[in-house]
Amino acid sequence: MDFHLVTLNVKPFKPQRHLNILNMNRKFTSLFIVIFLSVVGCSRAAYTQSQKAYNLISPDGNIKLVVDQSTVKFAGAAKFSIYYKTTGKYTPLTLNNILGVSTDQAEFKVVNLKRAGAINRINEKYEMVTGKRRLCANAANERSFTFANSAGKTLDVIFRVYNDGVAFRYKLPKWTNTPVNIKDEYTTYQIPAETARWIQTYDPSYEKFFPYSTTGKGEKNQQWGYPALFKAKNLPVWYLITEADNSDVNCAARLTNEVNLNTYKVTYSEPRNTFQQRGNISLLPWTSQWHTLIIGSLATLVQSTLVTDVSKPSTLKKTDWIIPGSVSWIYWAYNHGSKDYKKVVEYVDLAKKMDWPYVLIDWEWDVMTNGGNIEDAVKYAQSKGIKPLIWYNSGTTDWADATPIDRMRTRDKRIKEFEWLKKIGIYGVKVDFFAGDQQDIIKLYLDILKDAAQYKLMVDFHGATIPRGWARTYPNLMTTEAVYGAEWYNNSGVLTNKAAAHNTTLPFTRNVIGSMDYTPVTFSNSQHPHITSYGHELALAVVFESALQNYADRPEAFYTLPDAPRDFLKAVPAAWDETRLISGYPGEHVVIARRHGSKWYIGGLNGQDTSRTFKFKLDFIKSGSKISIIKDGDNDKSFETTAQEVVKGNYIEIKCLPRGGFVAAIE
Repeated sequence: MDFHLVTLNVKPFKPQRHLNILNMNRKFTSLFIVIFLSVVGCSRAAYTQSQKAYNLISPDGNIKLVVDQSTVKFAGAAKFSIYYKTTGKYTPLTLNNILGVSTDQAEFKVVNLKRAGAINRINEKYEMVTGKRRLCANAANERSFTFANSAGKTLDVIFRVYNDGVAFRYKLPKWTNTPVNIKDEYTTYQIPAETARWIQTYDPSYEKFFPYSTTGKGEKNQQWGYPALFKAKNLPVWYLITEADNSDVNCAARLTNEVNLNTYKVTYSEPRNTFQQRGNISLLPWTSQWHTLIIGSLATLVQSTLVTDVSKPSTLKKTDWIIPGSVSWIYWAYNHGSKDYKKVVEYVDLAKKMDWPYVLIDWEWDVMTNGGNIEDAVKYAQSKGIKPLIWYNSGTTDWADATPIDRMRTRDKRIKEFEWLKKIGIYGVKVDFFAGDQQDIIKLYLDILKDAAQYKLMVDFHGATIPRGWARTYPNLMTTEAVYGAEWYNNSGVLTNKAAAHNTTLPFTRNVIGSMDYTPVTFSNSQHPHITSYGHELALAVVFESALQNYADRPEAFYTLPDAPRDFLKAVPAAWDETRLISGYPGEHVVIARRHGSKWYIGGLNGQDTSRTFKFKLDFIKSGSKISIIKDGDNDKSFETTAQEVVKGNYIEIKCLPRGGFVAAIE
């Protein structure tokens, strides 16, 4: 396959010269016509400068990347375009996306393409402890491009094209021995006008909705958080933009479209006054995070592991102590922490009765009273065979005063705490209230994961940035919040009316990129009511993937369930061998199937205020298999159970109430 297009260096068109050529021997006429038409078809810019273009195609041939030098419109910029094959031909998806980096010692905005490296095939297998799929493949075609600025300093851009997307990162080779401050990026995505999009307004905790838009206009500002979902106009192709493998020499980025609503620039986080370090200060060579675009059908997006594919391999030799599972969680029901020993005991008993392996002891455990302290609570959990997890404040904000505070911020304090936790029998930590996406905060996430792994502690990040592939590198990262979840029923009444549509958007946006601690499955009400059906709430246990599934409701809400849904919640896993999207559309509905061992679990959500009948085939299931279904009953607080055989080619039909849902299990 030839990836290198012809280099042109053509002089300006002069009519008289071509008239003279016509008077030459007729045997040259045909050759002239070919050259003439080629020149006339080019813009003047094309023949006043040398223009280079290189293709890189996915292993299956469906995605084509074109990296080329600038035209007049993008003077001096390196750029790339992405095409997707539909009906046998490549169709433009996003064109003339800008590349470049800004540093305090050199600018890489106006550059020349110096060379293109050889095409390398990436092909490796790896295994995940958590997530949507256990066995994963990192398979792509990779090529590195070197650009030079006017001073001769170079910037490498490494591209990979996968069957399910495109990834690229920047690398600054060593051209100085002094620290370099990476100030900004010029990376810009050009989104065609009227493209459908679902993107959340940027918030440091990533707890916003993903409203549908075709204009790109925000309510308050034009700053957007990852991941960003787009659907190509007039094409059955979707793409989800995010980033992965951020290291301790990277901050995290966001998207802004302030200049043009269809032009999204990668923008670095603003430094906070409480932190001294500005930008990404590093000795060269320096490597950026991966910028990723997951591309294809909605099923491709939901099933993709691109974010972990590009991330560093596991740093742990043994992972048998990392065990995903269900958790009983105290905060939601009472809008308070765990300072009441007797309440903690109730949730330990809940975990025991529901066959859940974990109980999460939340904030204020350091001032626990009413019959016992934290060590008493841990001993009680151990006596019941339940493994306790424990909450911490990261100590990086000046507004979150929930205790204990500042036992995670520095390594000395962190190691002292982890030694104590290991001694008393704690299995994991939930660290909350992180201050943003700055470089030192990114480093803190990674330091916590490294140190926690040393003491065999699992980690749940709350009030935190989105998943960035770290679950592959540090498998003890079990889940991350970074979502407008059920906790918001405590804070305002907004989620009540938006939950159903929101819940059917998250599988195509936030949950694509990693485990999501939504704290799901609430049948009773907290501070503000929910109007999703009981069937809808039950289905969240399957539709939402989280390696620690923190079930939020009070004990009596689970005890009073009918046998079928209660037994379902006892058995449903928290990590999966395989995931398949059966059907869905953001904000409307979703049906997802997940396999654990030889058993399939299916969850379906209706995101709309009208009833819906789900109709789908299960041709990937062996005919004759029994499917047991729990769906909406006569009203939104009841269930109905049915069972039937799976027959290849036949439809399964399940009727759901407005804002309803269902679950199913197949042996």
